[in-house]
Amino acid sequence: MLNATETKVANHSLVIDPADVDSLLEKEWLLCNSRGSYSSSTIIGCNTRRYHGLLVAAFQPPVKRFVTLADLLETVEYAGKSYQLANFEFSDRLHPKGYLNLKEFRKDSGVHFIYQLDLLTVEKSIYLSYDQDQVIINYDFSGPADSVRFKLMPLVALRDFHALQSSSSSLAVDETDNVVTVHSLNPNGPAVHLYCSTGTFERGSDWWYAMHYRRESQRGQDYYEDVWAPGAFQCEITPPGRISLVAQATAALERPGPMDIDSNEFIQELHQRRDQLISTAQAEDETEKTLVQAADQFIVRRQMTESTHSASILAGYHWFADWGRDTFIALDGLLLCTRRFDEAREVLKTFAAHLDQGMIPNCFDDYGGTAHYNSVDASLWYVNAAYQYLLACNDDDTYKEILYPTITQIIEDYHKGTRFDIHAEEDGLLNAGNSETQLTWMDARCNGVSFTPRFGKAVEINALWINALRIAAETTGQKTDREKFNAIADKAAESFVKLFWNEKNQCLNDCVFPDGTPDPAIRPNQIFAVSLPFTVLDRKKQSAIVSVVSEQLLTPYGLRSLSPLDSRYRPIYQGDQFQRDSAYHQGTVWGWLMGPFAEAYLKVNSFSPHARRQVKEIIAPLLDHLENQACLGSVSEIFDGNYPHSPKGCIAQAWSVAELLRILKLLQQN
Repeated sequence: MLNATETKVANHSLVIDPADVDSLLEKEWLLCNSRGSYSSSTIIGCNTRRYHGLLVAAFQPPVKRFVTLADLLETVEYAGKSYQLANFEFSDRLHPKGYLNLKEFRKDSGVHFIYQLDLLTVEKSIYLSYDQDQVIINYDFSGPADSVRFKLMPLVALRDFHALQSSSSSLAVDETDNVVTVHSLNPNGPAVHLYCSTGTFERGSDWWYAMHYRRESQRGQDYYEDVWAPGAFQCEITPPGRISLVAQATAALERPGPMDIDSNEFIQELHQRRDQLISTAQAEDETEKTLVQAADQFIVRRQMTESTHSASILAGYHWFADWGRDTFIALDGLLLCTRRFDEAREVLKTFAAHLDQGMIPNCFDDYGGTAHYNSVDASLWYVNAAYQYLLACNDDDTYKEILYPTITQIIEDYHKGTRFDIHAEEDGLLNAGNSETQLTWMDARCNGVSFTPRFGKAVEINALWINALRIAAETTGQKTDREKFNAIADKAAESFVKLFWNEKNQCLNDCVFPDGTPDPAIRPNQIFAVSLPFTVLDRKKQSAIVSVVSEQLLTPYGLRSLSPLDSRYRPIYQGDQFQRDSAYHQGTVWGWLMGPFAEAYLKVNSFSPHARRQVKEIIAPLLDHLENQACLGSVSEIFDGNYPHSPKGCIAQAWSVAELLRILKLLQQN
């Protein structure tokens, strides 16, 4: 049952109307922990993605994620009647239809489903351990019933979370000391351990065939899965009372940790941690509190060695790992705005330790392999994040000992030349890549097709490059270094205006190819030439850019990746991988771009009271999305370019949440 602390900050509650089940299946929930493990489904508990599951465990934190406990089939019997709580989708129907008994969904430190079964009320609550691959599911019964029988059947899918399971999989079940273990016949394969102190486990061996995942179907992916029911826990209870199921995952067949745990104590620790995060962040209103909790979902502990871990940032749920570009765009909002300075320092040090030839990793491998260095901007965003860290924390020691040497190494290697033909040319500007590479954030490529070829001199790369040079000059203690970096920046700044300014469009070209041909496409990348701390443009040009971006790219949920006036514009993100990738940066709206736009708008309007009011109005739909659409309590990765701008992609994206938090902090500045 909820305690007083839980009631105080509960922040998402929806009354369930079963009349429009398709709408209910569009709304999702997500619980995450420090390992990169998570629990997630829809608000009626029906899995619609291969990535959904009650316990998706990260066996090499924060990656190597496996679906273990996929779902539960719950049957309640009392007063001669039988009731179902679960929902599964098959090709032509939902069965059973537990949502017809569901009256309310609520999310706080956990998620809660309140069912009304005639006079009996059942509250199902799911909580994920912060530091273990462990989930607790509580069922609280209340109402005038003398005796209730409760059958709890686990449905298991022991597979990589990118894959799907078939009935040809070889699974087994063992029972030791009241702990039921479902495992692969391969002793090195994953296992899930189940414990129900008030239930007796009765073995069975049933496959539930052809579960249908509608979201995978919409994405052009395989969408049928078989899940295994190894048996069921049979329980009896006299209300009021609670039945608890504890599930724990292990990477191989081994004994689990303690399973007979105090659920009240477990829940109270989660509440206390949440309250501490909110207090540390100095969040005052409910929106900020929601965003602080959303931000926490992306902060994980990366396993560096067998015995050491360091903070990192996952780019998005369900399927992204920690990406350098996303990490350092998001670091300000997720960690500095929430005053988690120690973790911000750890993240900066983690990536600095992987610096190679002046390059910060674009991403770490999903399965624990070596880092990938295939981006030009991750290193430049690192420089900006390090500078923001210095401004926020005044941590001169870390900056001088680790961050500044990393910054100067990046600049030196970029200037003289590194991977992918990244180098500074005679005009001081950065050139990168060729027609076969995708090095900027607009990196979609499928079946050999690069949908947004931006090789040569890209506008935001050079805005970031000049910004990095100015940061290095601003924060060095050496006069010779200051003069050296400023000299390169001065030359690059002069060239930037000459090369990128498009007088006809009154904004910046998006890219200049190696042969000198400009790409005048109106894209959001130019906004960084206004929003970054150090810009080369005069106020008139900055205002003109903000005006063009407002007119052609701004939507209620972020900026379009391409103007609708462009013949290449793709308004809807849908279809198979090729179709989706072809729209990914060709009109699709990106929520995170609302951050640099809002900052640029405030800058050119001198942070006036009117400008602040305008920004509040601009972000209002995105705040409504946070509360009521897609993943409740988080912000989606992308949206369709055309109305109604349906949310797509990842249901929770780090930089989308981070930039919304950063906008709120900008609005609070004097």
